[in-house]
Amino acid sequence: MQYGICHLSIVPIRVQPDDCTEMVSQLLYGEHFKVLESRKKWSRIRVAHDRCEGWISNHQFTFITENGYDELANGDKKISSDIISHICANNGMLLPILLGSMISSSELLNHSFEGTVMEGENPKSNLVDTAFLYLNAPYLKGGKTPFGIDCPGFTQMVYKINGYMLERDAEGQSKQGEALSFIEESEPGDLAFFDDNEGVIDHVGIILKDNYIIHVHGHVRIDRIDHTGIFNTQEKLYTHKLRVIKKIL
Repeated sequence: MQYGICHLSIVPIRVQPDDCTEMVSQLLYGEHFKVLESRKKWSRIRVAHDRCEGWISNHQFTFITENGYDELANGDKKISSDIISHICANNGMLLPILLGSMISSSELLNHSFEGTVMEGENPKSNLVDTAFLYLNAPYLKGGKTPFGIDCPGFTQMVYKINGYMLERDAEGQSKQGEALSFIEESEPGDLAFFDDNEGVIDHVGIILKDNYIIHVHGHVRIDRIDHTGIFNTQEKLYTHKLRVIKKIL
């Protein structure tokens, strides 16, 4: 088994070893992974944080030892909490990194960082403040950053920055936590899940106070939520049908 780490700002994870195929997720700076299969130009990986699998270019990661992988997996997690900050490489060059990058990996890469970080498990009340950092981020399937993000990527990153693990897709996230019977039982930071006409869960957002929700629909935005679903305050119609509300924390 081989192991790797992302030494760049953002790296796409694709469904097939081809730049033209769908992006299923992204690696952010400092995220580490197992290499499941190696080819001349591509490697199939499994991300340590959420077990997401896909293909990345061999030019866009650095190999690490098994001991290095274990140290990152078992060590304290320090995560960048600024929308944009910089890593200083050992040659003095600056590398821009984004909100949610794994700063705890910088020592292994011989990089230095002087920005602000989040450590450990933070109070549930922090989730909403973190979610607001992504407001107006455009929708991007497979995205995980303030410059492009999808709905499960948004909820995953908000929880990750505060020290908690969510699965990479909405259906997987919907299997975590405790189901609530009524929306009135929910608290800010709980997750609301929505399904399509075939009953497949395909959307998720973060509950706010006073029956509002922050989610990704075109961009990260705030709308009303009730027992029916999400009511888009601009379009004046329901855009998503409520399936279940889960309390993760």
